[in-house]
Amino acid sequence: MHKILLVAQRELIENVRTKGFWIGILVFPLIFVIAAIVPTLLDKAKSARQYAVIDKSGWLLDEVDREIMTRDLSIILNKAADPAAAPDSTLPQGLQSIVQSARAFNPQQFGIAAALLAGDTARGTDSLPASVRALIQRHRAEILAWWNNLDPKEARHLSKRVSKRKYVRINVQVPEQEAVDSLNRLVGKDELFAYFVIPADPVAGTEPARYVSRNLTDEDLRQWFGRIASAHVQARRLAQERIAPETAQWIQRPIRFDTRQVSGSGEEKEVNPLDLVRQWAPVAFVYVLWISIFMITQMLLTNTIEEKSNRIIEVLLSSVSPVQLMMGKIVGIAATGLTIVLSWAAAFVAGTKLLPRFVELPAGFDLSLVATDPRYMVSFLVYFVLGYLFFASILVGIGSVSNTLKEAQNLMMPVTLLLMAPLFSMLPIARDPNGLLARVLSYIPPFTPFVMMNRAAGPPTTFEYITTTALLIVAVFVGIWGAAKVFRIGILMTGKPPKIREILGWLKAPVGAVPNRKE
Repeated sequence: MHKILLVAQRELIENVRTKGFWIGILVFPLIFVIAAIVPTLLDKAKSARQYAVIDKSGWLLDEVDREIMTRDLSIILNKAADPAAAPDSTLPQGLQSIVQSARAFNPQQFGIAAALLAGDTARGTDSLPASVRALIQRHRAEILAWWNNLDPKEARHLSKRVSKRKYVRINVQVPEQEAVDSLNRLVGKDELFAYFVIPADPVAGTEPARYVSRNLTDEDLRQWFGRIASAHVQARRLAQERIAPETAQWIQRPIRFDTRQVSGSGEEKEVNPLDLVRQWAPVAFVYVLWISIFMITQMLLTNTIEEKSNRIIEVLLSSVSPVQLMMGKIVGIAATGLTIVLSWAAAFVAGTKLLPRFVELPAGFDLSLVATDPRYMVSFLVYFVLGYLFFASILVGIGSVSNTLKEAQNLMMPVTLLLMAPLFSMLPIARDPNGLLARVLSYIPPFTPFVMMNRAAGPPTTFEYITTTALLIVAVFVGIWGAAKVFRIGILMTGKPPKIREILGWLKAPVGAVPNRKE
């Protein structure tokens, strides 16, 4: 045992003392950070989409503009009137005066005040105090001028939710055909993102509206403008048919099902967004588990082949037995792997704490609660160790009979296919963690670490945990026993690599026997 630990210590120190090792550890979390944060940063850096509208109806564009202004001003008023918010000196003086009077408003009153600023007087302005209505009338022209000249960057500073930070409409004041030709040229030169053409009678719907753009993959502008325009067209259709808007909403209102989750004890509880993340979190853990096992067993394979080809193995075998050397290598690389995995875990927990600074998350949505969930963390570490030992026993055997990486790749193909199966079944098992497929694959040792980790949100029964883990431990001992028989013969062999049939013969040979090779 002492010699095994000495070999393991050597393997660990050889790996962790290099700068490349620690740089490699940082690369993986860095990729996740880039994947999580960079799209948000790029979205912030993305310039506002400029669009134009040719309105043949004479009324729809005005109503859409009022609705856009109402929504954005409502968001700005709501945020600025928050008692916890610091005064914003970038707001015009008139709007600051309105904010001071609106600190006691309810959400509906913010919307009414914003609508009145935008020129919409049909939203029950009587619910506003007379002093606020007077302030709005007095400062409306000043606020409108400020709003029309508001830069998208300034809008982003006011709130991430205002639409003006993303979309800016340019005016079209020329005849229709001349405007179409001009706008087509601008779109073709990427000086304009898109333009809309509203038909003369959108309420009748006999003529389709048009959306013209070069970019057909970014649908955000079309969907955003289309939703607002459609709502106003539908309102006119309801008025034309003398149907009250409340009646139409009631007719179209779907049945709402409140989702509830039942625990194993039969207790019912409400489902929040964090519960849904917990349900899918095992998929992320399985992916990291797969990468960890695959990468670290590959490290063991490469290390074994490199030392064999450099004849370092022969020097080591003068001091330890082949089995001691093999076990020392497996334990040493396992310690290296645990160092990597624990470093990743620490980086992930730290990342979940820092994520809210870059990405706007719902209130109470703390991803660190998922990252540090003992059910997932303990399962991950247990299945990492057992999964690594199982596949390490296979790969160290392959490495011992290979003289080069090219020879090892031919023998690695079946193992790689075996490792791919858990990835293919990852989503079906996550959707049905206690289904037949999940239960069957749980009892197949090569798949057990990944499948049981994937089922952690189910969770499996205690009996399944015990029996599948016991089977996996037996498979690990069988794998190490077989690897030891192959390693003690193959590690000193040179020349043409043995065939599969020959390796199987080594497994059947009595302990201590060295079969003759038939060249």
